[in-house]
Amino acid sequence: MSATTLPSQTLEIPIRGMDCHECTLHVQSALAALKGVQSVNVFLASEKAAITLDPAQVTLEAIRAAVQGAGYSVPSTDPETAEVAQRQAQANAFARRVLVLFGVVIGIVLFVVVVGEWLGLFESLTALIPYPVGAAAVTVAALPILRNVLRAALRRQIIAHTLMSVGALAALLVGEWATAGVVVFLMYVGSTIEHLTAERTRRAVKDLAALAPQKARLLRDGTEQEVPISAVTVGDEVIVRPGEQIPTDGVVRDGQATVNQAAITGESLPIEVSCGAQVYAATLIQHGYLRVQVTAIGAESTFGRIIKLVENAEAHRADVQRLADKFAGYYLPVVLLIAALTLLLSGNALAMAAVLVVACSCSFALATPIAMLASIGASARRGVLIKGGKYVELLARADVLLIDKTGTLTLGKPRLTDVISLVDMPSDALLRLAAAAERYSEHPLAEAVRGAAAEKGLAVPPTEHFEAVAGMGVRASIEGQVITVGNARLIGKEVPEATALSAQGKALLYIMRDEQLIGILAASDALRPEVPAALETLRKLGIRHIELLTGDNAQAAKTLCAPLGVPFRAGLLPEDKIRVVREYQARGHTVVMVGDGVNDAPSLAQADIGMAMGAAGSPIAIEAAPITLMGENWALVPHAFQIARRTMQVVRLNIGFTALYNLVGLSLAAFGMLPPMLAAAAQSIPDIGILGNSARLLRHTPTDQ
Repeated sequence: MSATTLPSQTLEIPIRGMDCHECTLHVQSALAALKGVQSVNVFLASEKAAITLDPAQVTLEAIRAAVQGAGYSVPSTDPETAEVAQRQAQANAFARRVLVLFGVVIGIVLFVVVVGEWLGLFESLTALIPYPVGAAAVTVAALPILRNVLRAALRRQIIAHTLMSVGALAALLVGEWATAGVVVFLMYVGSTIEHLTAERTRRAVKDLAALAPQKARLLRDGTEQEVPISAVTVGDEVIVRPGEQIPTDGVVRDGQATVNQAAITGESLPIEVSCGAQVYAATLIQHGYLRVQVTAIGAESTFGRIIKLVENAEAHRADVQRLADKFAGYYLPVVLLIAALTLLLSGNALAMAAVLVVACSCSFALATPIAMLASIGASARRGVLIKGGKYVELLARADVLLIDKTGTLTLGKPRLTDVISLVDMPSDALLRLAAAAERYSEHPLAEAVRGAAAEKGLAVPPTEHFEAVAGMGVRASIEGQVITVGNARLIGKEVPEATALSAQGKALLYIMRDEQLIGILAASDALRPEVPAALETLRKLGIRHIELLTGDNAQAAKTLCAPLGVPFRAGLLPEDKIRVVREYQARGHTVVMVGDGVNDAPSLAQADIGMAMGAAGSPIAIEAAPITLMGENWALVPHAFQIARRTMQVVRLNIGFTALYNLVGLSLAAFGMLPPMLAAAAQSIPDIGILGNSARLLRHTPTDQ
C-alpha cells in the first residue's frame, strides 16, 4: 500500500522585528533551509511570510524556531503566551532603543571631535579618555549591528554593515576607538532611515484595510437587520441607501442609484446603476436605493483583492541591492586576503592593521547615502518626496511610464464645457436655471454647473420644492416653472445635438422646463495644462514607452490622449492595471506608475517605482508609492527622472574615486609605508571629496533637455 501524499499547503505567518530589506533576507534564508519548505516570500510591509510547504514535514513549532533563530519572532495565538511574548518584545525593543540612542549620542560627539582634531580645532582631545573606556563605549553601542553582521556571516551573507564593521574593529585594533565610533554612528543613521521607511509602508496597508466596509444591512425574510460583514454569505441580499457604502460585490436586483466608484475605478464621475448592474464593495451610493445580491465578500471582493495586491506586491518585485553593498560584497574578501598576505609575508601586524583601516574608510559608507540624501533634499524643496535611495537608483534606469487618468493626468473634477440652448433662450439664462435647480444637489456634475454660473457672475434665482429623482436627476420649482435637470433617462429618446458631445466622451445633463426639453449641458474632466510640455521632456529623456491606464470609457480616453500622442487602455479595473505593469516587467522594462487614488495603490506597489500625486491624491496611494509629488504640477515628474539620473552619475563617481583612493592606500599600507595612525587619519580625505561631489546635487535645477 502506498503512503498517502498530503497536498502542499500555503501558510501566512506573522513575523515581528523586521526593520529592513536585509531582515527579510535573514528570515527567508532561515525558513527556506527547513526540510519540506517549497517556497518562501517574506513581506516587510505587512510583516508576514507566505510559506508553501509539505505539512507532513514542517510544523508551526519548527517555523517559529527558525524565525527565532534568525533573531525575529512569531506572535503566539495563545493569549497567555502572547502576553508574555509581548512583554518580552517590549523589553527587547526598549533595550534596542537605549543602545541605539547611546550609539547616536556617542557618534555625534565623536564625529565633532574627530573632525575638529583633523581641522586642528582640538589638541589630542580624545587622549583625555582612556582607550579601554572609549573602546568599551563603542563596542556596547555597536552590539546590535555586530549581532546582525554575525548572523549574516553564519549564513554566508555579506550585508551593508559587514564592511563598515570590519573597519570599526580594525580601528579599535590600532587604538582609533574614536574613528570606530564614527563608523558605528553612520551605520545607525542608515538603519534608522530604513526603519522609518518600513513603518510608513506598513501604515499604508493598515490604512487601506481600514476603508473596507465593516457592516451590512441584510435582508432576510422580508426584514432588514444590520449585521457584521462576517455574517453575510454569498447569495444573500443587502440593502444600501444614500450615503452608505456598498458592503460587498454583487448584482443589483432592484432599485436605481448614483454610485461613486472612485475607490475601485478612480474616476470622479459617478455612474448610474440599475437592475442587473455589477457593483463593488467600498463604493458609495450618493443618490437612490439598491437591493444587491451578494457575489463576493471580504477578501474575495474586488476591494479585498486590492488590499491583497498591495500586501503581496513585494513578492513580484526584483530585489534591488544597493550599489555600495554590491561593491562591498566583492571588495571585503579581497581586503581580508591582502591583510592576511601582508601579515604572512612581512610579519608586520601594524601593516596588516593599516591595510584593514585604510581599506574600510568611512567613504564607503558615504559614497552612496550622502549622494542620495543630497538628491532627496534637493527634490523635497521642489515638492518631490522620495522614500529611499533604492528608489532613486530604480528611477534612474526606468524606461516605461504608465499613467492614471482622473486626478493624475486630469484635474480630477468635471468642468462645464458646453451650454446648448434648444429653444429661444440665451445660454446664460439656461445656465442660471440649471444652477438654481442643482442648488441642493451633491452630484459632481451639479457642482460643475454651479461653478460655471458663479464664474460668469450669474444671479441664480431661489429654489422651491426641490426633490431628487432617483436614477435620473433633480426637479425644482423656479420662478413659477418646473425645471428638471438630469441624465438621458429624463427624455427617453436620442437628441441629435447630444451625439457629437457624447462622441467626445463628455458627460451630459438635459434640462427640461415643464416637460419640454430646452437645453443640454456637457462637462468633462480637463487635462492639466502643464502635461503636454512634461510629456515632451520625458520623451527627450528617453522614456519611449508612455501609456495611459484608466477605468473610464474608451471614448473619453481617446479624446484626452489623441492630442498628446499617448496610447491608452480603457475600462480597466485594478487587477487589469497590475497585469499591464507585469507585462512590461516581464519584457525586462523598469516601470514607473503615476497615480493618485485608492484604486491605484496596487499598481503603484507593483510597479518598480510608484509615483503618487500628493495634493489631490489619496493618502493610501501616497503611502503605497515610494515617490510622492506634493504639488499637482506635472513638471515635477520629469524633474524626478532628471535628478535620479544625475544622482546615479554622482554615486558612480563617488564609488570610483573611493575605489581608486583605497587602492593606492592599500598598496602603501601593505608595503609598510602607511602606519595605522596615519591610515586612520587618511580616511577623512576621500570623505571630503565625496561630500563636495554630492553637494552638487543640492544645486540641481531641472532642464528642458
